[in-house]
Amino acid sequence: MKVNVSTVGRFHVFNLASELEKRGYLNKLITTYPKFKAGQWLIPKKKIVSKVLLELLRRYGERIKFFDPYVLDNIAHKGIALTAAKYISQADISIGWSGNSLEAISESNKQGKIFILERGSSHYSYQMELLKEEAKRQNLKDFQPNLKHWERELLEYEYTDYISVPSQFVYNTFTEFGIKEDKLIKNPYGVNLEEFYPVKKEDDTFRVIHCGAISYRKGIPYLLEAFSQLNLKKSELWIVGPIDQEIKEFVDQYKDDNIIFHGPKKQSDLYWYLSQCDVFCLAAIEEGLAMVQAQAMACGLPIITTTNTGGGELIENDKNGFVIPIRDIQAIKEKILYLYKNKETSKKMSEKAIESIHNNFSWDDYGHRYVMNLEEIYSKHF
Repeated sequence: MKVNVSTVGRFHVFNLASELEKRGYLNKLITTYPKFKAGQWLIPKKKIVSKVLLELLRRYGERIKFFDPYVLDNIAHKGIALTAAKYISQADISIGWSGNSLEAISESNKQGKIFILERGSSHYSYQMELLKEEAKRQNLKDFQPNLKHWERELLEYEYTDYISVPSQFVYNTFTEFGIKEDKLIKNPYGVNLEEFYPVKKEDDTFRVIHCGAISYRKGIPYLLEAFSQLNLKKSELWIVGPIDQEIKEFVDQYKDDNIIFHGPKKQSDLYWYLSQCDVFCLAAIEEGLAMVQAQAMACGLPIITTTNTGGGELIENDKNGFVIPIRDIQAIKEKILYLYKNKETSKKMSEKAIESIHNNFSWDDYGHRYVMNLEEIYSKHF
């Protein structure tokens, strides 16, 4: 069995390709990253097809003010799909990311091969409707969905053989929009346990941490307001990540001595920031399965997350974290306060968080589940 993998950007594509290579199944990795970058995941250069120009278009096109940022983004997505289409004949199964795969799916269907679409977030229509609703709540007048991308996604869902999703939350949004269950594969992501592990906390300040983009989609207004209202003694909220321009003015009003914005950090440094904190909170409006949740748990943090983050795959309520409704400031406050007041329980939840990740959510676990699914699919079709 030979397998191709393709996408614009990074996501978890190198982790997937690496797991396939370890097991002898990888034929080609088609990426917009340079070969030396992909090679860091021990993928042989001869198996890497690199289209760096497409990545440059995507990253820097939006900085050109007279361009609609979606124009170059759409070119990059179509470009990687056309490139992937050229290699369909070399593989039995091809895997491509949603929005990046339409032309490759078409070629796969022509050749009678199998295509698996990777979708990391909820069904695109569900996602866009939810984000439009949030934009209205936050009085954002500039929210404009990428309609061409939306159209591509829906066509990909229709014509692909299978759709791989990371959580039950995402799975349910697809069935809600009419996708049959026999087309869906669920496989939660993993975490690099050599990169994320607990180190000694250097003081006794109680800290809540959020890592990732600072945006309305990530539910930052709800977390900031909840923590601000609590006004806990000897406590801090650490926000680690880049601030989206659309939310900058909003978050500026919350900058205080105990609400600290650290800016973006290298992934290799995140374990330290996580280890200096007591609880990780992701109040996101919509995520497929935010990988930072597993990273935080691997560093020993109980999790407070919403029903729309895929966190339900990782969390046993009241044992290693809490799953709460979206947009629920009161629930965020209650769970933070509970962990603040109950140090022994928090310690037990920390130990359980580490145990949960080590038992089921390494990248090796992810790769094993993926290959089991591929072998079952292969046996059905060939």
